[in-house]
Amino acid sequence: MAPNPSEMVVHTIDRTPEYEKFMSELREYHIKRGTTLDPEPKVGTIHLDLFKVFNHIVAHGGYDKVSEEKLAWRRMASELGIFSNNEASTAFALKEKFYKNLAAYEISTIHGKEPPPKDILEDVTAKGASLLTRTRENFRGKRESNIGAADSAASGDDGTPARERPAVDAASASARASRGLREAPPQRVIFQPDTGPTRATRQSMTQQNANQATPVSQTPTVNAAQAAQHHPNMQAMQQHQQHQQHQQALPHHASRGPSVVHQPPTSENMSYMIAQYQPRQSKPLQLRAVATPSSAPSEFQRSRIWQRNDPANRPPMQPGVGFDGPNIYMRCLNALRSGVFEEQAFALNHLVKISFERGDKYKFDSFPGLAEGLVDKALEIGNIFYHVNWRISWDNQIDSSDIGVLDGNYGTSDILERIENLIEKDTPDSLQTEWYTDNMVLITEAVLTIRNMVTLPENAHNMSDFGPVKDLISILLHLPVRDSLVELKHLALDIAEQLTPFMILDSEDPLYKTLVLQMTSDDRGTILTALRALGRISMNLEATNKLGNIPQEVLQRISSWLLLNDDELTDACLDFLYQYTAVVANVDNLVRTLIPENLVDHLVRLLAHGARKVAKDFVLSAEHKIPAREDIAPMPEDLLVEMLKLEEPDRVHRWVRCFFEEDNDSFVTQLAAWQAYQSAFVAPLKAIGQPLITPADFIRNSTAVYKDSNAQVLREPGDPQQKFIIHGLRPRPRPLSMEGIEYGRCLWATNPQRKNEKCGQFYLKPEQMWNHILTVHLGERKRDEDGHFENVEKEYSCTWGECFKFDTPTPMRLQDFARHIYTHLSGMAAQGPGSQAKNQQKPWMIAAKTMSVTYEETATVRDERNPNAPPQAAGIPLSAVLVLRNLARNIVKTEVEEELLKTHKGGWNDRLFRPVMPRLFEVLAANKAMSPYIASLLDLICIETEDSQDL
Repeated sequence: MAPNPSEMVVHTIDRTPEYEKFMSELREYHIKRGTTLDPEPKVGTIHLDLFKVFNHIVAHGGYDKVSEEKLAWRRMASELGIFSNNEASTAFALKEKFYKNLAAYEISTIHGKEPPPKDILEDVTAKGASLLTRTRENFRGKRESNIGAADSAASGDDGTPARERPAVDAASASARASRGLREAPPQRVIFQPDTGPTRATRQSMTQQNANQATPVSQTPTVNAAQAAQHHPNMQAMQQHQQHQQHQQALPHHASRGPSVVHQPPTSENMSYMIAQYQPRQSKPLQLRAVATPSSAPSEFQRSRIWQRNDPANRPPMQPGVGFDGPNIYMRCLNALRSGVFEEQAFALNHLVKISFERGDKYKFDSFPGLAEGLVDKALEIGNIFYHVNWRISWDNQIDSSDIGVLDGNYGTSDILERIENLIEKDTPDSLQTEWYTDNMVLITEAVLTIRNMVTLPENAHNMSDFGPVKDLISILLHLPVRDSLVELKHLALDIAEQLTPFMILDSEDPLYKTLVLQMTSDDRGTILTALRALGRISMNLEATNKLGNIPQEVLQRISSWLLLNDDELTDACLDFLYQYTAVVANVDNLVRTLIPENLVDHLVRLLAHGARKVAKDFVLSAEHKIPAREDIAPMPEDLLVEMLKLEEPDRVHRWVRCFFEEDNDSFVTQLAAWQAYQSAFVAPLKAIGQPLITPADFIRNSTAVYKDSNAQVLREPGDPQQKFIIHGLRPRPRPLSMEGIEYGRCLWATNPQRKNEKCGQFYLKPEQMWNHILTVHLGERKRDEDGHFENVEKEYSCTWGECFKFDTPTPMRLQDFARHIYTHLSGMAAQGPGSQAKNQQKPWMIAAKTMSVTYEETATVRDERNPNAPPQAAGIPLSAVLVLRNLARNIVKTEVEEELLKTHKGGWNDRLFRPVMPRLFEVLAANKAMSPYIASLLDLICIETEDSQDL
C-alpha cells in the first residue's frame, strides 16, 4: 500500500551534535579498516543520514536480521522516509549503502565481533546476509557452488584460468551452454509432419517431374550440409530459400475455397508445406500417426534412442569438439613435470593462482608427483648462482662423492657442509639477462606455490615428512646476499614457519641451524619469521621443543629487542623465550649468558604493556527515600496573611503547593489534609466574613495541583477499614512561601529537661527567628524602639537541635551568646527566590553510597569454549608473566642455583624477584585478568624463598 502523500515525512539529514560525533567515529573506523566512506550516500535523489539509518536498522535487529526477513528493507525505507515509484530498487539501494558504509561498523560496535575482511564484505555486492558468520571459506565456497554448479569441481572454470573452449554446435541437443557471452537462440522451425501417403501416387510423381523440369537455381547439397554444421540456422535459411524459388516456379491457381483465399502477409514465419497445402476434394485426407511424448511415450523414446545410436545420423567429429581433455589441475601437473620451459611457464603461472584461490582443492596427497615437480624446479636455483646441479635421489644408497645429489628419503644431513664448499658464480645483480630473469620468475613461482599450499594444515603435515623440502629451505636461505633473492628467502621462511609445528628438530638438524642463523640478520621480516618458526617447532606434536645450542649473540639480541617499541617483535621474542625457558638446561645457559636481573626488570615492565586505568563505582547502599511524615506543618503567620488575599480555588492550589510536594510513592489521607486546611483558615475566614470551601470542592481542587495526584481508596491487607487518600502528595517538612522560599523551623527546645520537644515555629527570615529566640525562649526585652537588647551577663545554655557547645548554663554576655545563636541561622540566610527549584536533590531522598575503585586493564580475550566466562588475559602481558613463571620454576633446578647458594642464602629467586615484589603485588591487586598468573608466580617465589631461608 502506497503511503499517503499528506502523511509522508521525507528523509533529511539532521546535523545535530550526536550526528557529527557519530560521523567522526565512523570516519576513523573506515580509515583504520582501509575502506572508503561515503558520508552522504544517495538513494535516488535523497541523501542518507547514516546516523538515522544506523540507529533504525540496529533497533530492528541489525543487517542480518533485516536481510533475513522478507520485504523488510522496503519497510525500513518507508519508515525512514525514503519513497520512490520503484520500491524494490529503493530497498536494494538502501541495503547496499548500509552494507558498504555501516555493516562492518555494526559488527564491531554492536555485536563486538571482528567483521569479515573487506575483500568479502565491502569489495563484493550486498546480496545475501549472514555477515556475522561470513568467512573466506564459506563465502567463496558458496559463491563457487552457485557458479557453474553443473560442472565438475575440478573443471578449472571456478576461480582458475579457463582454457579456450571450441564453438559448440547449437544443433546438438546435448551441447552445454557457453559460459561466455550469451548466444542468440536458434530460430524455431515449425514442425512439418509428413502428411502424404506412405506410397507415392501417380499424381505426386507427375508433380515431382514437373518441378524437376522447372528451370530453377539449385544449391549443391554438399555445401549446404557443410554449412548447416557451422551455422545453426542454415537449415531454416535453406528451407526459406527453396520456398521462395518454388513460389516463383509455380503458376497462379484460381481460388477454390476460403482455405486458399487466406494468404498471410508475412509468409516468412510460415512453413513451406503449410503454405502450399491444397485440400483434396476427391477423397478424404490420409494422415499418419506420429509418436509424441504424450500419445506414445515409449515408442517416442525408443525412436529417439535409435536415431541417436544410428551411425548414419551421427555428425562427423570436428577438431576441438567433444572431449575437453584433462582439467586444468592435471594439465598443470603434467606440464610442470614435462621439463619443457614453455609448458612449465604455463603450469607455474596457473599454479600460483590455483594455490592462492583454490588451495583447499589442490592438495599434495591428491596429486602424486606435484611436490617433487615443484621442488625440482626450485632446486634449479643452484645452476644460476653456483656450479652445481641439485638432484634428488630416491635410492637407499647415495653416492656421497657427488655434491649435487640430495637424499630424497630422509633429507641430506650434510647439506650445510655441501653449501659451504660450493663455488659461487659471478652473477651481476644490477644488470640481468633474459635467461636469468625468466628462470628466476619460474623458480620464484614454484616456491610461491609451495608456500601458498602449505598454509593449509593438511598440506603442511604432508610436506613435513618430505625430506627434500628441508634441503630446499636450507639452500634458499644460504643463497648469496642479493636484492633479487630477498623475496625468495622470505618465501622459504614462510614455508618453514608452516612446517615446523609438525617437525621434530634437534640442535644438529641442518634446518634448525639455518633458522638460528637467521637471527643474526638485520632484516626485521627475516627475524620475525625465524623467531616464529623456531618457537613453533613440534607445537602440534607431543615432543618437547628443546631449542638447544642457542648462541650467546642470539640470546643477547633477543633480550635487547624487548626494549623496542615494536609489539609484533616483542610478542615473537616472548613466545621464543617461553619455549626456551621451559627447559632447565636452557635456563642455566640463559643465566650464564645474560644479566638475568635486567631481563626480569624488562619482563615485569611488560606486565603493564598497553594497560589503561579504569575507574569504576561500586554501589555500597542503594538510593532510598525517607518515609513520609504524617503531620502537616502549621501555617506561618505571614504566609496566612498572603493566602487570605486569594480567592477559592486559588487558595487551595497555593496551599497545596506550599505545604506538599509531588511524590508518586506517598500519600496523605483526605481527612488529615482537610483538618489541616480547616484549622488554618476557618477562624481567619470567619473573622473577615468569608465562607470556607466545602470538603468535596477541597478534595477535587487539591488533586488538580500536581498531574499525578488523585483521590483513591486504599485497602491495606489485614485491615478491614478502608482509607480515603490523596495519592501523589508528600507533606513538606518546612513549607514554602508564595515566592517559593523555604521557611526555617525553630529547633529550640521549649523544655530544657526534654530536648526532643522543639518549638516548631516557622519564620522566613533569620532576623525574625533570631528575635523570636531572644524574646520568647530567652525572655530578653528590648531596651528601645530600634530593637536593641541590653547586653547583660547571665548564664545561658543552648538547646537548639543537637548543639552541645553550651549544654550546661555558662556565664557570658548576651552579645556573645547571640552570635552563637546566629550560627544556627546561617542556613536560612542562603535561601532566596527559586533556590528550592535550583536544588534538584529532594531532601527526603538519601543518595546511594558508592565507592570508586581504580584498576588496570590489559589485553583480554573471550574463551571460545566458554563464552560466558569472564575475559582471560592475553597478549604481551600474559607472555611476560609466563616467562617469569618458567624462570621462577626452573632456575632453582639449575647448577647456577647451587653455585649461588654458597654465597647467597636466598638463591636466584630471592635475588631476581625481591626488588620487583612491590610491583608484582600491585599488578596482583589492580589487574583482575592477570591476578591468577601473578598469584601462581608469587607462590613459586615465596615457597622457594622460605625454603632457602630455612636452610
